[in-house]
Formats: sequence, structure tokens, C-alpha cells
Amino acid sequence: MITVEDALSKLFDLVQPLDAETVPLRSAPGRVLIEAVSATRDQPPFAASAMDGYALRSAEAAAGAQFDVVGEAAAGHRWDGTLKPGQALRIFTGAPLPIGADRVVIQEDISRSGSVITLGKTLDSGLHVRPAAADFSAGDTIDAPRILTPQDIALLAAMNIGYVPVTRRPQIAIIATGDELVMPGEAPRPDQIIASNTFGLAALIEAHGGKARLLPIARDHTASIETAIALAADADLILTVGGASVGDHDLVGAVTQRMGLKQSFYKIAMRPGKPLMAGCIGTSALVGLPGNPVSAMVCGHVFILPMLRAMLGLGATAEPSFEAMLGVDLPQNGPRAHYMRARLEGNVVTPATSQDSALLGVLARANALLIRPAGEEAQAKGSRAFVMRL
Repeated sequence: MITVEDALSKLFDLVQPLDAETVPLRSAPGRVLIEAVSATRDQPPFAASAMDGYALRSAEAAAGAQFDVVGEAAAGHRWDGTLKPGQALRIFTGAPLPIGADRVVIQEDISRSGSVITLGKTLDSGLHVRPAAADFSAGDTIDAPRILTPQDIALLAAMNIGYVPVTRRPQIAIIATGDELVMPGEAPRPDQIIASNTFGLAALIEAHGGKARLLPIARDHTASIETAIALAADADLILTVGGASVGDHDLVGAVTQRMGLKQSFYKIAMRPGKPLMAGCIGTSALVGLPGNPVSAMVCGHVFILPMLRAMLGLGATAEPSFEAMLGVDLPQNGPRAHYMRARLEGNVVTPATSQDSALLGVLARANALLIRPAGEEAQAKGSRAFVMRL
């Protein structure tokens, strides 16, 4: 068995950042920007009014001063003249300031009679002008790589960028194995169970930028597994679920090796998730996940998400963890690192009472994994522990 850290290192060796593609801005949310992009114009592209009021020369703005109103400007409707001394322009929020003006007096500080305005006895001290390029200038960049958030998309749109270079979404084929499995919605026999792992893994992958493809269930015989692996040959990563242990019906390892798998490792010193296998087959990376549903999902968080980020060009790093305070006493840990389903409330983490790797209900109620190193001594309530968010 190898450690979790060694396994991650070997898994990163199996994948590399994928190539880039250009997509319309509307299709870019959540994608990974892979190359820096630059603004094509200033924002604002002109000095603009920040309030409704009257544009004039600030040097002439004095209590009781009068001005002739010579025109009007609104957002999208520039006034093309030049203000002369003693003149003002009726202006609305977002409209370009006219030549000759450098201040907007808000309409609440003005009285108007016909085409003449009179400034009030007390004036707001603000200029109420948004300078040209106050937000950004032409040539300013959005750095990469980065996952494009809604805020990024708004900024890119303001920069007048209609298409963006993003990493191609990793294509991940998922194969459930086992005679005991049926698809959700089918009528299982009393000795069968529902194939839940693949659906959870697909949701996890697609929530983090990958594209999951669920293949038909591979049954516990060589031909079925060979067919499923062949159908997945064009994927960047193949995930098999179940059949990777050493029982008489666990055929994935033997079949894939006959098909050319170059195995990187088998078995990890972790709980749950010990019978994990990895290697490459053809042009695809392959990870054989345990069949127990919690084991598969925990391995998805600990191993598959970091591989996915590496393929997206976000770097080869482990899933982030942080310190929290134990909410209960814990006995000494065993010889494998233990990723315990837990609840994190504030800065206090409490593991679930049952850690049975078949119980998806416990996983669904968890929002974190409490990480215990191999052989860790007993820990008292209030001790510090490392936690990974789910």
C-alpha cells in the first residue's frame, strides 16, 4: 500500500493540462480561462455623469449663480456642443460630460425658471463625475488560469470581449461494474442494488468543470468489461467503480491489464478507499474506484477532483484542507489515514457515529471529511484536526 500523498503524486503523473478552445462569452461561466485577455476599450470610455443634474464649470459653481441651459444629454445620447462660461447642460446619470464641463450639480441643489437655473445657497461638495477609465483602461488584463465567476463574466462583457479562450472540459467516462447493479428507476430483484456511485461521481465531476459520460453497467464477466473499456477509449479519464478488489468476481484489474493497462499503483493506506487502482490504458488515464458507495465518493473528492483541476490547468494540488476543533474525544487511529464523514459547525468538527462505507445517508448529512493521519494517537475534545469540505 502507498500513502495518500504518494497516490496523488502518481495520479498527477497520469494527466496533463488539456488544450484550449474558444467559446462565446455566454458559454464561459464556470469554465477555466486559460490565457490572459485584455480590455479593448476604457471603462467608462468617457467622463460620465454620476447623478441627474446640470453639468457646468466647477470654477463657476457658487451659491446663487445663474446659468443658461443650452441643451440636454442622456445615457446613449451625447450633446456635441462645447459649454461656454455661464452655460449649463441638463444631464442624466450615465451621459457623457460635455466639453468645457467638469462638474455636475445635482438637481436638488438647483431651481429652474424656463431656460435659466439658479444654484442654491448650499451646494453638495461632490463633483459627481465618473472619470474616463475609472474602472479599467484598454489593455488591462484578466489573468489566467482562473475559474470564470459571474463577476468575471460581467467584467469580460464590459471589456467588450465576446469570445474567451478556455480549457477544454475533461471527458470522463464512468463505468459501474457488477451483476448486482440495476439503474435507478428499474425494478431490482431482492438480490440486486441500485447503481448510485456513478450518478454521484458524475454530479461531482460536472459541478467542477468536467464532462461525465455514464456507460452501460459492465457485468462480472470478461467480455462485458472489455466492451465497456473499449467504449471509453476516447475519454481523457476512465473511472471504473467496483471490481478492483481481489475477489473471484473482481475482474477489472485482470481484464484491463490484458487490454494494455500500465498500472501505476494498487491499494492505498486510507480508509475508506483502500482497493484503489490507477494507471493508463491507450491514451486515457484510468482509475479503478472501490465499489462501496461512500468509498467511491470519498475517493472522488480526495483524488478525482485534484486530477480534474490538473487537467483544467489549475495546478497539481491536493484538495484544500484546514484546521478545526474536535467536538468529541477520538480513540487512537489505525494504520491507515481515515477520512471520516463529519459535520462542521462554525469551527467545530464532529464525526458521524457510524463510518460504515456503505451508508450514503451518513455521507449526505455530512458537510466535511475529518482527516486522521495513520497511527494518530487518541485526541481529546477541543484538539485541532484537519478538515476537508464536501
